[in-house]
Amino acid sequence: MTVSREVELRGHIIDSGMMQACFGIVMDLGGSFEVEEFEVGRSETAQSYARMRVIADTEGELRGIVHELHQNGANLSDPVDATLEPAPADRVVPPDFYSTTNHPTEIRYEGRWLPVERIEMDCAVVVDPGDGNDGGDGDSDSGSNEDEDKDEDDGDPSDARAYTEVLNAIEEGDLVVTGEAGIRVSPPERPRDREGAFGFMQGGVSSERPSQSTIAGVADAIGETKREGGSVLVVPGPALVHSGARDDLARLVEAGYIDALSAGNGFAVHDLERDLYGTSLGVDTETLDHPRKGHKHHIYAISEIIRAGGIEAAVASGLVESGVMYECVRNDVPYVLAGSIRDDGPLPDTITDAV
Repeated sequence: MTVSREVELRGHIIDSGMMQACFGIVMDLGGSFEVEEFEVGRSETAQSYARMRVIADTEGELRGIVHELHQNGANLSDPVDATLEPAPADRVVPPDFYSTTNHPTEIRYEGRWLPVERIEMDCAVVVDPGDGNDGGDGDSDSGSNEDEDKDEDDGDPSDARAYTEVLNAIEEGDLVVTGEAGIRVSPPERPRDREGAFGFMQGGVSSERPSQSTIAGVADAIGETKREGGSVLVVPGPALVHSGARDDLARLVEAGYIDALSAGNGFAVHDLERDLYGTSLGVDTETLDHPRKGHKHHIYAISEIIRAGGIEAAVASGLVESGVMYECVRNDVPYVLAGSIRDDGPLPDTITDAV
């Protein structure tokens, strides 16, 4: 017995390669499809439309296929309202929160599609129901039950709005979109090639490799410094994790060769992502596979560390069990994580207020 769902593609889906990519996704993930409706745009500016039924052997396989199709611009033909869950605490999002892309996005709320304001990637989506419960301005007569009843009746769902929020700005009680139901993403109109403003995010792990002589020279310098009683400060970047060298640096920290670490938010995020999900920027550094939702793993990792109360708390609780940051905590190696103009999250340990 098979299961199926209908999805739709709209826009310049032929010359952009979107339709071909979606066909490939279905087949690569072990599914099949039937094109049930196809309307071709007959001019350079006219858009095309396709509706296809996606078929898989199990619900789990179907969910995986639909997820990947959604990331490539396909949307369900029978959408439901987005799932909303209140944030359990400040800076803590519900599990399985929806992490945004940089493409125009809408969410379905009470049967209406709301455009997501201030769209940017790697954020949560918060819905303001527009019910007037914003705390007021403090000038109303707090003793008037009649006024309170009137305020409650004034709520109008048509005033609802949706907007992105970085994890650091989430407040307890914010209604956060979770899952992928009721979300519609519009990819760029006509990306005739893979490049663009965010084309660099499509690349795999760099194939560049340092020479053996350089590695040997660095190792000799570290050894000499330690023999002379000096200290070694390491300043790593995310590429160290992407390239698979994370475990080597972790061993150096454990062995006492590293006395301090200075890095950015990104390095620590991907180091922790590697421990929690086995990926770095969504890519398995051992197999180079791209697991389902892998591109969201780094923002999920930030959320879990925030939920735990920080890196040290995550290590103490057993949530984090390996990696560079783990060894720094375990071996009392001091570290400084510096913030930048636009960090994902950031992590609670990252210094953000600096000039």
